[in-house]
Parts: sequence; C-alpha cells; structure tokens
Amino acid sequence: MEMHEAKRVEIIIEKIMENRLTDLLIEAGVKGFSVLPVSGGSGSSGHWSREGQISRAQGMSAVVCLVKPERLDKTLDAIFPMLDRHIGVVSVTDTKVMRAELF
Repeated sequence: MEMHEAKRVEIIIEKIMENRLTDLLIEAGVKGFSVLPVSGGSGSSGHWSREGQISRAQGMSAVVCLVKPERLDKTLDAIFPMLDRHIGVVSVTDTKVMRAELF
C-alpha cells in the first residue's frame, strides 16, 4: 500500500476558543479535523481537571488535523494570531496517510 507524507497538527486550546480555531482552520483550507475533549492535565499553571466545572465553556479541547507538508506554514500562520493571545499548545509531527487527496 502506498503511503504519503503528511503533517499531524494537534492544538490544545481553551474550550471557549474552539469554534474560532476551527473557523480559522477552514479559512486556511484545512479539509478536515477532529475535536476531542480534554479531561485534564498539567501545565505552567499546575494541575487541572474538567471535573467539577459548571460551565461547558471552561476546560480545554484538542483539535487534530492532517495537512500536506506544503500546507503546514499556511495552516500555522492562520492560527498563530489567535494562539498568541490565548492559552494553547501546538505540536506538529510527521506522519503518513493512505489517501493523500483527502488532505
């Protein structure tokens, strides 16, 4: 089976900014993404948990997308201004996909 190079972009973002982030990804030409709830973690502010939060706007979400390597800079450039002003972590890893036309 032929595999194609791609980049996996994973963004951990405040739940309240999730829709704005996905709008920016769509505007940048990202063809698809997945949004996952983050139940807890630890970072520069210490340990946190979604448990006991009374608002759905609180907490964090993980947004994951796969892009062609040549589209990575455009994708990151589109989301950086928002992430520069809000809590968020971005990681990019090399990956391979089976159907490159989908990305």
